[in-house]
Amino acid sequence: MSPTTPPTTVPWWRSAVIYQVYIRSFADGNGDGVGDIAGVRSRLPYLKSLGVDAIWINPWYKSPMADHGYDVADFREIDPLFGTVAEAERLIEEAHGHGIRVIPDIVPNHTSDQHAWFRAALAAGPGSPERARYVFREGRGEDGSVPPNDWVSCFGGPAWTRLPDGQWYLHLFAPEQPDLDWQHPEVRAEFESILRFWFSRGVDGFRIDVAHGLVKHPELPDLPPRRDPDPAQPWQHVDHPHWDRDEVHEIYRGWRRVADEFPGDRSFVAEAWADTPERLAAYVRPDGLHTAFNFDFLMSSWHPKDLRAVIDGSLEMLGAVHAPATWVLSNHDVVRHPSRYGRRVTKRWVANEVYEPEGPLDLELGTRRARAAALLMLSLPGGAYIYQGEELGLPEVEDLPEAVLQDPVWERSGHTNRGRDGCRVPIPWSGTTAPYGFSPDGAGAAPWLPQPDDWAPRTVAAQSGDAASMLELYRTALRLRRELPALGEGTLTWLETPEGVLAFGRDPGFVCVVNLSAEPYPLPGHTSVLLASGAVEGGTLAPDQAAWLAV
Repeated sequence: MSPTTPPTTVPWWRSAVIYQVYIRSFADGNGDGVGDIAGVRSRLPYLKSLGVDAIWINPWYKSPMADHGYDVADFREIDPLFGTVAEAERLIEEAHGHGIRVIPDIVPNHTSDQHAWFRAALAAGPGSPERARYVFREGRGEDGSVPPNDWVSCFGGPAWTRLPDGQWYLHLFAPEQPDLDWQHPEVRAEFESILRFWFSRGVDGFRIDVAHGLVKHPELPDLPPRRDPDPAQPWQHVDHPHWDRDEVHEIYRGWRRVADEFPGDRSFVAEAWADTPERLAAYVRPDGLHTAFNFDFLMSSWHPKDLRAVIDGSLEMLGAVHAPATWVLSNHDVVRHPSRYGRRVTKRWVANEVYEPEGPLDLELGTRRARAAALLMLSLPGGAYIYQGEELGLPEVEDLPEAVLQDPVWERSGHTNRGRDGCRVPIPWSGTTAPYGFSPDGAGAAPWLPQPDDWAPRTVAAQSGDAASMLELYRTALRLRRELPALGEGTLTWLETPEGVLAFGRDPGFVCVVNLSAEPYPLPGHTSVLLASGAVEGGTLAPDQAAWLAV
C-alpha cells in the first residue's frame, strides 16, 4: 500500500515513528558542505532499514537563511542550497517507494523580510493595503520613537524594528522575520493555497512551526506580569497577548478541511507550547489538527514521579479529545538528551521553556539514561519522534568555536547565549575523520559546522552490526514495535513497583520496566527479556536501564 492510499484501519499518524531530518545537517549530496535533497534521497535506504514510518523535513523553501530556513521568501520554491521543486517531487516519490511518508515544515507565523509581500509593504508605505498583511504600528511617545509595546523577541532584544518612515513592524523572532497578521483574509487564503500546492505534490502532512503564535491580541497590549512556574501548581491559561490564543483554532479548523480534500490520511503536527495539557489538547480536537508535540515529556527530569505525572497527564488530556499522544526526546531547538541527562539542568522561562545546563557533564551516565529513555518512549501509547543522530547517541557539541556559531540567538543575545548550533552539527555516516561521510569523498567544502574529532566510533558504519550500539538498539526497538501488537496506539496499565522504578503493562503480554533508582531491580520471574538498554545479569535491571519484557 502506498503512503497516499486511503487507510483501511487506524490512521497511520496515530502510532507513527517519525524521523526528523534537519536537512542542512543530514547528508550533503553535492559536496558544498551543506545537506540537501540529494543527500536525503541517497540515505532513504538507511531510513528504511532503521524502521521509521515518515520523515519530517525542516524548512527547505527559498530563504536568505537568516534563521536557517525559518525565514521563508517563497513557500512554493525550494532554496537552491537544497535543490529544486522537481527534486523534492522525486524525493517524495522515492520515499513513498520505501514506504516512508514525507512531512515538510510550514512556517505560518512570519515570512522573510525578502518575501514579495514584505518588500511590497515597505515600498507602499504606512496605511497601505500591503502593510495590512503584517503587523505595522505607530510608535509611542511624542515622536513615536518608543516601540508600540514591550514585547520581546524570542531571539533577544525588542520584538519591534522601526523603519525610516517612522512605523514599527513586529517580529517575535529575528528582525528578518516579520510577523504576519492572521486577522487578514489574504493571509489565511494564501496559506491554504500553499498547503494545496504541496499536498498536490504528494506530501503527507506538515509540521507547523510556532503553531501557538499566529494570533495576536487586536489591541497589542503590554505583556502581563511574569509568573514563575510552580511544579505543584501548573500554570493556568492567562490572556497572553501573542501566545496560545483561543482564536488560533479557527485557522486550524480551516487547515483540517484542506487536508481532508486530499486522499491518503494527510495530517498535521503542531509545535504548540501551552501552559497545561488541557490547553495543548485544544489543538487536537476532532475538527482541528491531528497531533501536537509533547514538550512536557521532553522537558521532564529523570525522575520517576515527574515522568509518570507527564505520561498520565498527557494520556488523560489527549484521550479526552480522542487524540493520540506524541513523545519526543530531542529536536533541533534543544540540547541533545544524552547531554541533558548527563548533568543537572535548570529551566528558565523566555518565550518557550529553555534548558540551561549546569554542572559537569557525565556523558556515560547521560548515554545510559538516553538508552533507557528510548525504550520508554517507544513503548508508550501513541506516536514518537526521533531527531536525526539520536539513534547514534550523539551528544550536544558544546565546544564549537565562537567564530563558527551561526544561530541568530548568538548575535541577538549579545554573545551571552550560544544558541542551538550544538545540536545541529552534521551527523557522521562513515570513516575515521571529518566529514565522516557527510559529504561525498573528495568534496572540497568542509561541513557548515565542524564535527568533533572523536566521532569516528559514533558513525553509522561503526555502529552497524554492533549489538551493543545505540543504533542497533533503535533498530531492534523499532522492529519489535512493528511486530508486537501491544505497541503503538492503545493504553497502558501501571504496575506496582518499588520507589524509583516505573513499570507498565500493555496488552497483549508486554511490560516495560525503567529503573530510575540507585539499586538493581530484580525483574519479575514470569517474564522473558525481549530487549534491554544494557546487559541484564542475574535477572536484575541495573540503575538507569530499561527492559521490554514478554509476559
